[in-house]
Amino acid sequence: MSKGNIEHKAIVKEIADNSMKVSILASSGCVSCSAKGICNVSEVEEKIVEVSKFEGNYKIGDEVKVYYKQILGFRALFLGYVLPFLLIFTSLIISLIITKHEGLSGLIALGSLIPYYIVLYVTKKKINDKFSFSVKHI
Repeated sequence: MSKGNIEHKAIVKEIADNSMKVSILASSGCVSCSAKGICNVSEVEEKIVEVSKFEGNYKIGDEVKVYYKQILGFRALFLGYVLPFLLIFTSLIISLIITKHEGLSGLIALGSLIPYYIVLYVTKKKINDKFSFSVKHI
């Protein structure tokens, strides 16, 4: 892995006008374990990723490296987990102080996620532009 980038080997599955879809085999850490044949914990999952920025000629079935900047992974983690948690926690504390009713405060805290996810949905094109994958031949 090069410094600052996260890379995965992938196979080109589909090519469109200005994008391509590649398949990444994401495996759990125990795939390399010698007991994986008798253990039910190990899993391998195929993930399809859309790549919008690429140069060169690619064909279906080509083996490529998919990469993105590591900082984008941290941003995705922040938008997907940290910020919603902080929003729920903050709204729970504030609504508990105001209403002094735990059930209602819990519902208000969960309801606070509705505007958050609406904003994410409305701005998904802008977010998608920032979270782009790149490919290169192996």
